[in-house]
Amino acid sequence: MVGTSVPMVDLSMYSLYSHAGGQLDRLCRAVGFDPAERRHLDLLRLLLGESGELSVSEPAQFASNVSDDTTPIEFSVAFDTTGECVIRVLGEAIGAPDPRWFLDRVAAEYGLVTDRLDAVADLFLPHDERRGPFTLWYSLIFRDGAAPKIKVYLNPQISGPTMADSLVSEGLRRLNLSAAFDPVVEHALRRGDRDNFTFFALDLDDDPLSRVKVYISHDAAESEDAEHAAALVPGADPMLIREFLAVLGGRKGPFGGRPLISSYSFVEGMADRPGNYSLYLPIRSYVPDDEVARARVHAVLAQFDFDPGQLDKALEAVSKRPLREGVGLIAHVSLRMGEFGSGITVYLSSEAYEVTPPRKRSALRALSLSR
Repeated sequence: MVGTSVPMVDLSMYSLYSHAGGQLDRLCRAVGFDPAERRHLDLLRLLLGESGELSVSEPAQFASNVSDDTTPIEFSVAFDTTGECVIRVLGEAIGAPDPRWFLDRVAAEYGLVTDRLDAVADLFLPHDERRGPFTLWYSLIFRDGAAPKIKVYLNPQISGPTMADSLVSEGLRRLNLSAAFDPVVEHALRRGDRDNFTFFALDLDDDPLSRVKVYISHDAAESEDAEHAAALVPGADPMLIREFLAVLGGRKGPFGGRPLISSYSFVEGMADRPGNYSLYLPIRSYVPDDEVARARVHAVLAQFDFDPGQLDKALEAVSKRPLREGVGLIAHVSLRMGEFGSGITVYLSSEAYEVTPPRKRSALRALSLSR
């Protein structure tokens, strides 16, 4: 039973790979994947590289910004209105000889198409020292009975914050999406330096719906800021955004902790119109502990007719600790709307190196009531 008092697991004998690989394998089994499938573990081992063989009882040799405790991976479970459940791993090949090392090792085996990445590589993968929190992140995407897919995340602020707009604009131009830039700025970057490009992402396949995605962080945003951003996508429902933020974040704003993030999905040939909008809430900044986070996510899943029991299975697969004893296992939650699929995604931390202590519930409630 999630949240009950159980013995804490001794991780001193685990390597990073054995710890995270066990979490990923149990997570895939929890949502019904074929037990004979092993490709998810093969990809994870290769992504972690030599660092995956190091003990999690020692501090990480390379601090990654993928997660709060420097673990270089994060899991997610995507609930789609089609009924599909997708498992993903966001990760960084830390300590690798170069940012594309992992990609070069798996491209042929998994039939990856890197044309679009190659077209923008000189913008986002400079040869000198990186700036900002990362250079290149990977998303490993697993569906039951299907070959894994891979997406890359690039850093628009790799050459400094003042260059981010120019890099995104030029990146979109090179990918035949130049008309998309101005509408994105109009809808999602209206508040000066409080709105900033955060990620530039590419699907690495030749599917007709292979996407280019841009992400914008919104510091101290209100619900209406997210609603205005979502209005760029036809059919996006502002009421769903208000309810999503009210239930998960406990307010309509301002969200003064970790920022809200918007993303748009573009497909070549659709000119300036994104097919999807997603809103990401870093729920760990707005709850005292993971027990409260779980209850709020349950409410949102039920609202969309998803089975909340699937979330509990996912939580049990990733962690055995009592939910009241930490905050951040449920790191953030996203709402997806649009023609490329709608649903809810829940992001789960590995917590390989550290569990963030819970906050006092009374203090967080008082803060919420004061807004």
